[in-house]
Amino acid sequence: MTTWLRLHWWVLLVVGISLVGTLKRDEHGYAQPTLAAGLLVVAAVLPLLWRERRPDLALLANAAAVSVYFAATFADGPVYLSMLLTMFALTSRRHFCDWLPYAATALALMVLGLIVREVRVDATSTIGSIGWTSWFVAVESAAAALGTALRNRRDARAEQVRRTATEEQLRMAQDLHDGVGHGLAVIAMQAGVALHVLDQDPAAARRSLEAIRDTSKESLDALRAELVRLSPAPGEPAPRTPRNGLADLDVLADRVRAGGVEVVLDLDADAATALPPEVDAVGYVVVQESLTNVLRHAGASTANVAVRRTGEAFEVTVIDDGTAAPGAADAGVGMGIPGMRSRVEALGGTLEAGPRPGGGFLVRARLPVQEVAAT
Repeated sequence: MTTWLRLHWWVLLVVGISLVGTLKRDEHGYAQPTLAAGLLVVAAVLPLLWRERRPDLALLANAAAVSVYFAATFADGPVYLSMLLTMFALTSRRHFCDWLPYAATALALMVLGLIVREVRVDATSTIGSIGWTSWFVAVESAAAALGTALRNRRDARAEQVRRTATEEQLRMAQDLHDGVGHGLAVIAMQAGVALHVLDQDPAAARRSLEAIRDTSKESLDALRAELVRLSPAPGEPAPRTPRNGLADLDVLADRVRAGGVEVVLDLDADAATALPPEVDAVGYVVVQESLTNVLRHAGASTANVAVRRTGEAFEVTVIDDGTAAPGAADAGVGMGIPGMRSRVEALGGTLEAGPRPGGGFLVRARLPVQEVAAT
């Protein structure tokens, strides 16, 4: 009972206001307020109790009661309040195509009641009927417009929440793919090297095992950081995942070299100077993902990484000498190359990725440094 009152107390208040306003109203030319008028007003307001589950039926029941009220030649009064509320309840909970038939039916019922009343009160007056009807339609339309605006705002807010959640899920998937995926690729390659040289070159096997240990630790740290973001401590903001940048390319190159691919770095001395953090991080991701693909798919022996900065443009190029499979540029929808492209284009840049005519695979990202820095 307490819950019911908390939800519907204002409906009871509207019943009281409508009854007092109706029974005390005495207007010349219309029927005197009676118990029947009060019962019709209660019947018009009580359908608001159904506003959550069946707002369409609430509106129709309200319209029927109000139409009878008007046809019985009772004067205008607080009964208008119930019509506004039921119309608002429906239009704020349903889409336009869903509520339009019910609203049109309810409007027709109420207008019919108004016309009957005006004809019965003064059969010679058509101006009064038209005036009351026009005013009533305008008021109901305003209630419908207000309800529709509220629903649209609520839907837009819900859509924004869904979009934000989707974008965060995509970002986390990309981060896991970039960090943990790269680590697993290196671990798999290093494990193969260790098994291959275990008997002939124990020292090389040891270096591979050490690389596996270090890479595993980095991958676990990246995974742990993402898990903490999923469930931060109560009252504390989610921590930001540490970002690698172009300054970490030497470490990345050494890790890939240990996996059996020679990486040649060609970096301009001033290429990474005063770069916006977003550009620095995306530049690293492009190199990391490109080298991960070389380890996984290319069968390459060498990968050349060039980092250049020309005026307001920053460019990263990775070229390998492997054998690119047909359609490699479109592989891994949602991850891999599409993931790189989404990161680059989010900063206003462009990404070129595909097999080279002379063999191998090319990845080139261009980013507008000045535009990003200014935003």
